Amino acid sequence: MAPIAVEQQPRNDRNNLGQYKELATGPTSYQKDVEEQGSTDQPKAKFLKYLPTWNPAQKYPPLEPFEHYEHGKDADPSLPDILGAGSKKTDLTPTIGSEIEGVQLSSLTDAGKDQLALFVAQRKVVAFRNQDFADLPLDKALGIGKYFGRPHIHPTSGSPADFPEVHVVHRGAGDTSFKNFFDSRTSSVAWHSDVSYERQPPGTTFLYILDVPETGGDTLFASGVEAYNRLSPAFRDRLLGLQAVHSGVEQAEASRSRGGIVRREPTNNVHPLVRTHPATGEKALYVNPQFTRYIVGYKKEESDALLKFLYDHIAYGADFQARVKWAAGTVVVWDNRVTLHSALVDWTTGQRRHLARITPQAEEPSET
Repeated sequence: MAPIAVEQQPRNDRNNLGQYKELATGPTSYQKDVEEQGSTDQPKAKFLKYLPTWNPAQKYPPLEPFEHYEHGKDADPSLPDILGAGSKKTDLTPTIGSEIEGVQLSSLTDAGKDQLALFVAQRKVVAFRNQDFADLPLDKALGIGKYFGRPHIHPTSGSPADFPEVHVVHRGAGDTSFKNFFDSRTSSVAWHSDVSYERQPPGTTFLYILDVPETGGDTLFASGVEAYNRLSPAFRDRLLGLQAVHSGVEQAEASRSRGGIVRREPTNNVHPLVRTHPATGEKALYVNPQFTRYIVGYKKEESDALLKFLYDHIAYGADFQARVKWAAGTVVVWDNRVTLHSALVDWTTGQRRHLARITPQAEEPSET
């Protein structure tokens, strides 16, 4: 007997946004009183000045190209301000991730910032412990980020009042929206490079903790460089010259669907599958399932097959990944050009997870 065709109704899958996983919370789930005053179960937020706002009046035109200067090329390769006397370095894995104690990021000179850019490009992600970053005035924290590139204004995220350049990552006290997410998903892992759909995506990026659950809410990082190096020479050669479309449309639509804002209309841009870092010369895979949509010039089935292989290669590559555990005073600095990352929504205690990201844009991705 032939199979009976049954019309399938679309699932309530966050408006069927494809591979894009929408984990962010928005203004409709934000409990202002709980965040500012606390509740019987949870304390108030520790850093009220960083609580998210979503201002619909914030509207911006398309981003204009700018000339990015890579400060890592100017760095003293011995990194005396990062690895000198008084600092302690612990590598998380051989190929990606380090922890540094004894260096205060807010006190670095310009020469020290140059070294920071190079060191982060080399180690891909670095967790600096016992920092005063969160206690700084917002304009000073933002000023440190500006040294590394033009601050990116995220099109949909919450931000502190009057500081749209600061991207707030926030899951409020008592928030249970993750339960709805897991109704249709088995995992919160969503590998991506931040806003890779921009013409000039970010480079050296800062993320610092404000409130953290007692356990859970770690961040995973993967090395795009080591992912590329693990491929056979013949396969690497096949990737050179290929380009893919990266899209911000799904992120904007997800924000609209949950009553959020869209500060700037979404864009698509074409980037090489393999990009070269301007300071280290290393080549890295530059695709991610959150924002990469298809390979230019390939038929759908061909593009889907190659991208799936690359996504799986990165996701299964636990031997070129690092896991950062957050603690009070931690600032994580990573290079978005050569890494992917994913937050983890794995705690069910209702405790607040609150971070701020400063996201300087870098050069347009290039193979050479």
